[in-house]
Amino acid sequence: MARTGVRISSFLALSAAVLLTAGCGGDGDTGTSAAADGPAKAGAPAGKNKPVVVVTTTWEGAFAKAAGAEDVKVIVPQSVHHAPDYDPKPSDLAAVAKADFVLYAPFEPYAAKIKEAAGSKAKLVEVNLDNDPDKVKAEVDKLGALFGTADAATQWKTGFDTEYAKLNKEVQAAWPGGKSPSVVTQVFTAWAAKLSGATPVGTFGPEAVTPAQLAELSAKKPALVLDNAHMSTGTVLPDSGAKQVKIVNYPGEDLDLLPVYRNAAGELKKAMGGS
Repeated sequence: MARTGVRISSFLALSAAVLLTAGCGGDGDTGTSAAADGPAKAGAPAGKNKPVVVVTTTWEGAFAKAAGAEDVKVIVPQSVHHAPDYDPKPSDLAAVAKADFVLYAPFEPYAAKIKEAAGSKAKLVEVNLDNDPDKVKAEVDKLGALFGTADAATQWKTGFDTEYAKLNKEVQAAWPGGKSPSVVTQVFTAWAAKLSGATPVGTFGPEAVTPAQLAELSAKKPALVLDNAHMSTGTVLPDSGAKQVKIVNYPGEDLDLLPVYRNAAGELKKAMGGS
């Protein structure tokens, strides 16, 4: 996603009030909470049954939940279309002040400032937000080691591999004429091309396609164009005959990553003419 400046000038002025709020031990944290039943995890910070994890978006939240985190609070509402533009509120800072871990992506420039303004002692963890399966599993492993929930992370990966293989077979069964379709993909939806087994012939974005790129990509005669639903620039290859497929990257409020893959598989099958 494009790097976007975020307003942070009011953060420091709010710090003192936020620290007072956090020090009172109130229970009014805002954000989405995803809690899974289960025993306390080994390796959690001293004096706590489980780590408190604050994440900037549902995407980081889904990675944290997959890694075994049980107490996950999301700052940016799922309804916000472009997360880096979000302007955090005092209540967001108060939530960070109580965290053991704060997860963020490098294209979210406000995350480090949130921690600084709230005076948090939390460990700030940069997450590689990419739904490529290998990268997802690497991040889940990393977070599981940090949270002390490695066993839960391993269990999740086993289920993920099973579901991913199933979806991959379903999409390949929908290939037109039994042949892998050619695709061009936005740079942040390449994982969906991999899921489908399609043949990538070009990429675009995150900026709008230039006339030169348009000519180059059209000449490849792709059957499909995989567009990023969260930062679409409109029809990418008009009049090319290619079907444009909208791919969603961010999980929902339940912080479950698997529906992201199921949704992509469903959209790809429809575009290929399947049910």
